[in-house]
Amino acid sequence: MKIAIPSKTTEGLFAEVEEHFGRAKIYTFIEIDKDGDPVAVEVEEVNFEGHGPGEIPSWVKSHGADVVLTGGMGQRAIEFFNDMGIDVVTGVSGTIKDVIREFLSGKLQGKAEPCHESQEHAH
Repeated sequence: MKIAIPSKTTEGLFAEVEEHFGRAKIYTFIEIDKDGDPVAVEVEEVNFEGHGPGEIPSWVKSHGADVVLTGGMGQRAIEFFNDMGIDVVTGVSGTIKDVIREFLSGKLQGKAEPCHESQEHAH
C-alpha cells in the first residue's frame, strides 16, 4: 500500500500535514509493506503551477498512491480520487509519522468529508 500525504515541508516523516490538499506544494509518499511497516518514503514537490481540476489527483495516482490522508479537501477532489480507486481520509493533522501510526492502527477511518472552506465556495 502507498499513502500520499500533502506536507508543509520536505522533512519526510517529520513534516507536518498540510491543512488543505489543494494548496500543498509538497507531498510525502509512504510505502507500507504487508506487515504494516513503512518501507520507503518519497518526498515530491508539485511540479506544475495553476493546476486545473483533477490534475493533482491524477499526479498523486501516477505516484502509485492507494490512500490520501489530508487535513481538508473539497468534494470535487474527493470524487476524483474515489473515481480513481484511491481512498481519502480527511480531518488529519500532526506530523506524518504520527498520522501514519494512527492510520495503521485503525484510528483514522471513515468517510471523507469536504472541508468547510470548500462547502462555502460551492454556494
